[in-house]
Amino acid sequence: MEKQNPAEAKRSADEQAELEQQIRDLFEHKIVFNNSLGFRCATLSNQKVGVEFDMRPELVGHYVYGRLHGGVIASVLDVAGGLAVMWGIAQHHDTESVEQIMQRFRPLATIDMRVDYLRQGLGEKFLAEAKITRLGKKIGTTTATLVNDAGDLVATANAAYILI
Repeated sequence: MEKQNPAEAKRSADEQAELEQQIRDLFEHKIVFNNSLGFRCATLSNQKVGVEFDMRPELVGHYVYGRLHGGVIASVLDVAGGLAVMWGIAQHHDTESVEQIMQRFRPLATIDMRVDYLRQGLGEKFLAEAKITRLGKKIGTTTATLVNDAGDLVATANAAYILI
């Protein structure tokens, strides 16, 4: 992606805080799917983003063992990757207003994802972390991990997202 002109003013601390709040609100409330699964935005940093959620009966995929459904695992890795791309876009375009940044997210969509399931999704709490591996003009790619509350690596994913 083409970097903004360094002579342009960057967002103020208040604007950055507003942007972070808008992204959290979008992620946790306006994307109803995330809200339904109980996904919460735990971390927004330049190195990675984090999505946390608690185990609930609605998320169980195997009733005998009480383990997390594979679809929930794939979903949280996907939305964590999407959140990483959103945050990366916001940081890259650091001279744009909150409204302009929020508009940049409109075309964002997953175009490819590979999930590796490494062990059973057992636990009370889970954390998915994702980071950008490349942010281009048209495509963003990410890598993500999911761990349980014991620190066990449950799954990993690599994904690509369309930006335009």
